[in-house]
Amino acid sequence: MSGTARRTPRDPSTPTRRADPTGGRRARDSISAVQTILVVDDEPRIAQLARDYLEHAGFAVLTAGDGQAAVATAHARRPDLVVLDLGLPGMDGLDVARTLRRESSDVPIIMLTARDDELDRILGLELGADDYVTKPFSPRELVARVRAVLRRAERAQAPADLIIVGDLVMDVARMRVEVAGRLVDLTATEFQLLAALARQPGRIFTRAQLLDAVHGVAFESYERAIDTHIKNLRRKLEPEPRQPRYILTVYGVGYRLADEPA
Repeated sequence: MSGTARRTPRDPSTPTRRADPTGGRRARDSISAVQTILVVDDEPRIAQLARDYLEHAGFAVLTAGDGQAAVATAHARRPDLVVLDLGLPGMDGLDVARTLRRESSDVPIIMLTARDDELDRILGLELGADDYVTKPFSPRELVARVRAVLRRAERAQAPADLIIVGDLVMDVARMRVEVAGRLVDLTATEFQLLAALARQPGRIFTRAQLLDAVHGVAFESYERAIDTHIKNLRRKLEPEPRQPRYILTVYGVGYRLADEPA
């Protein structure tokens, strides 16, 4: 008879600590409080991989295997961020995101999507998701995205009159913009558009979201007008507009402001 003890099954929604898959190097984050991440995926192997790396990056982790469990866990445990697979059985990821936003939850959401799910990515972003990672993904990339989205969420909680992203400085009250010490003259619409991007650098915005930020209501027939405004902004901001380092295109989705312009 083997002397190996049987392991007691664990509640998958309870945070645990596991052997370090990165060889003992625990990543350090500037966020001092332990934050909780809810990972929602119906594939146990993927959920476990994400859990291992996030825990050893210093996060507490909850898991859910379907949409209804995800909504229930989000309500009961109030995670700081949700990693949400869009391809869930039954109540899919878009329905989960829609439910959370309809119930006034502002929890940051990172979507897990297939490479060919461009429409779902756009719908998810317009429902209020903050970022997406395509499958198959690097777990280290997922950890980096989680940290970046949490930092953006903290900055967005208190919009400042002075927005600084690298060498881009925006004085909101005076509608004044400087880039690398150079004063830039913008129209009111261009200023609002840039401010929307700069308040959450790194976040991907769809054209509809940017149009809504500028005009208050998104009209699909005018979404491409955003491209014209972006072209004008690049002409005024960028040293080389054809190789932008501030306002970056996310092909098939929209635009984002670089976290730290190169």
